Amino acid sequence: MKQNSHIIPSVVKDQRLIAQRRQQIVEGAVRLFIQKGFHKTTTREIAKECGLSIGTMYEYIQTKEDVLYLVCEYIHTQLEQRLRESVSDSDSARESLKKSVKNLFDTVNEMSSLIVLIYQETKSLPKDLMSYVLQKEEEITRIFEKILLRGMEDGTLSVDADSVKLMAHNIMVIGQMWAFRRWALSRYYDIEEYTKRQMSLIFEKLIPRGDEDGNRSASS
Repeated sequence: MKQNSHIIPSVVKDQRLIAQRRQQIVEGAVRLFIQKGFHKTTTREIAKECGLSIGTMYEYIQTKEDVLYLVCEYIHTQLEQRLRESVSDSDSARESLKKSVKNLFDTVNEMSSLIVLIYQETKSLPKDLMSYVLQKEEEITRIFEKILLRGMEDGTLSVDADSVKLMAHNIMVIGQMWAFRRWALSRYYDIEEYTKRQMSLIFEKLIPRGDEDGNRSASS
């Protein structure tokens, strides 16, 4: 586990072992948080679930809130890696956006229970850890900002410069909506149909006028 994990103190100095043990803790905690919720889960239960003694677990974290932060970081890291893999200098900005939006929707579908969990429970984090979580949200959103700005430069996307940030946040919210509203939307759409229709709506606003072929390929 990389990124900001170092802000959680550990008495162990071996970084490889820290990453390995914290991944165990995250995997155990995720199962319990989804099943019981964050507040009803105890650190002793987390230790048992991930196969560590309570003493050993406390060598890698200090509080249950530390575990919640590591779960948030895990989710953000997975999403960020998948989005960055979508962006290639050899692709046009439009193609990069198409791939990254699809990866966003696919990842949200796979991790929907966890995404709902962190939005429900991050209010339990101390202010300093909450700040890191929000910072990571902004960093992920900036991936879309950069693609949109590149689209303005290469002419494959049409967006007003003052609306770039808003559009980037809109894309994130539309992707995350599947996690929060799937209980209703899944009666009408599966994830493939949801992705197709939402991408059509997104690109309808972004494809330069007269570029109908590009609009069709972006939503296909």
